[in-house]
Amino acid sequence: MIVSLYMMFMVAPTDANLGNVQRVFYLHVPIALMSFLAFFLVFVGSLMYLLKKSPRWDSLALSAGEVGVVFVTLALVTGVIWAKPVWNVWWTWEPRLTTTLVLWLIYVGYLMVRAYAPNRPKAATYAAVVGIIGFVDVPIVYYSVQWWRSIHPEQVVGPLADTGALDSTMYMVLMVSMLAFLFFTVWLVLERMASRDAEEDLGRIRFELRREGRYTDI
Repeated sequence: MIVSLYMMFMVAPTDANLGNVQRVFYLHVPIALMSFLAFFLVFVGSLMYLLKKSPRWDSLALSAGEVGVVFVTLALVTGVIWAKPVWNVWWTWEPRLTTTLVLWLIYVGYLMVRAYAPNRPKAATYAAVVGIIGFVDVPIVYYSVQWWRSIHPEQVVGPLADTGALDSTMYMVLMVSMLAFLFFTVWLVLERMASRDAEEDLGRIRFELRREGRYTDI
C-alpha cells in the first residue's frame, strides 16, 4: 500500500487537463472495484449459507458486507471530491452516481437487517436474501455508463474498458493500486472473520462460566 501511494504521487504523471486532482482516480477506481468484490463475496456467502446453513458462510457474508459498505462509502466520497473541480458540482443525479448511491443504501440496509432481526438465525437468513438480491445492482452500476446517457468517464478496467484512456505509466500505477487494494480487501475480510470467531469463542466461555455460576454481567 505504501508503494502504491508513492507511485500515485511521485511516479504517475500529472494529467494535462485535470492537474493533480486526477490523482484521486488512483484511489477512487480501486476502492469502487473492491466494493464490488466485497459484495460478490456477500452474494457467495449468502447463497452458500442458504444452501448449507453453515455459520462460516454467514460469517464471510457479514464480514464482506461490512468491508463493502466502508469501501462503497469511500468510493462515493472520493467520487464527489473528483466531481467538484471536473463537473463544477459536488453531486449530480447521473446514472453512475445514482446507482452507486442505491448500492450503498442496499448494503446499509443489509447491515440494518442484521442488527434488528429478532434472533441470529433469522438475521442470517433475512440478510442472506438481501445480500443475494442486492448484488443485482453491482452490474447495473458497472454498465450504467453504457446503458444511459452519463457524464461519468467510461470504464478503464474490465470488459468494457477504454484501452486508450490512460497512458502506459498511468495504467501501471492504477494496476499497482488495484493489486494493493485487492490484498488489503482480502486481509480486512479475513481479519473480520477472525475477530468474529474470537467473539464467538468468548461468548461460549462466558456462557459456560455463567452456567457454572462463576461469571456475572457487570
